Amino acid sequence: MTMDRRSVLGLGGAIAAGVALAPGLRLIAAPETSPGSVAASTPGKRWAMLIDTSRCSSDCSACVSACRTENNVPLFGDPERDIHWIRKVELRDQSQRKAPVSLPVLCNHCEQPPCVHVCPTEASFIRHDGLVLIDKHRCIGCRYCIIACPYKARSLVFYKTKPPKDTNPNVPIRAAGVVEKCTFCAHRLDEGKLPACVEACAKADKGAMLFGDLNDPKSEISQRLLKEKSQTIRPDLGLKPHVHYQGI
Repeated sequence: MTMDRRSVLGLGGAIAAGVALAPGLRLIAAPETSPGSVAASTPGKRWAMLIDTSRCSSDCSACVSACRTENNVPLFGDPERDIHWIRKVELRDQSQRKAPVSLPVLCNHCEQPPCVHVCPTEASFIRHDGLVLIDKHRCIGCRYCIIACPYKARSLVFYKTKPPKDTNPNVPIRAAGVVEKCTFCAHRLDEGKLPACVEACAKADKGAMLFGDLNDPKSEISQRLLKEKSQTIRPDLGLKPHVHYQGI
């Protein structure tokens, strides 16, 4: 998959009323406050990820494979209905003055997530540590959240799947007709572990993914975001995403 750098960084033009998604549909920049949101200052942890694209090579898919194994996210062989919790994207500069950049794209766990704002059943919600999650018992498969997400990070489950024998027992069995996405491996975080993609990236000796708690000013991710230049995807929308990138 290839993407245009200017579009990814929101440099394609000023956004006044919103971004056109399809005829009759527009994504409106998030309001400063939202009654359904949990503030970043909520006591506890606030998880975030920093991805160094200079360490992420296009021929490495360790993070994608680890995510599929850990969360039982299979490929069905149907490109229009396959599920992707994390995918590799090639970012190209229209001016061709910069070399293409390979980067993983996943749910950005925004502070102002449009998926939560548009959900009619409150199936999409923000956990107290900032994770944007889906209550599959409430999800009716309307797909409003899929349309609202500017990162294309959500998928509708078209096929019921069975868990493999080695799947973590805390990962729920998916059922057809609901929406799902990256959870930052919430079940692993609750056990004091890192997300599977981050762990796999380190084992592949890439070290491109750094994960940690933004509420801890002494954490490595807090220190690096403070001292080193980084960017988020589409910051112009005001969603305050918590997946940060270096090198884009």
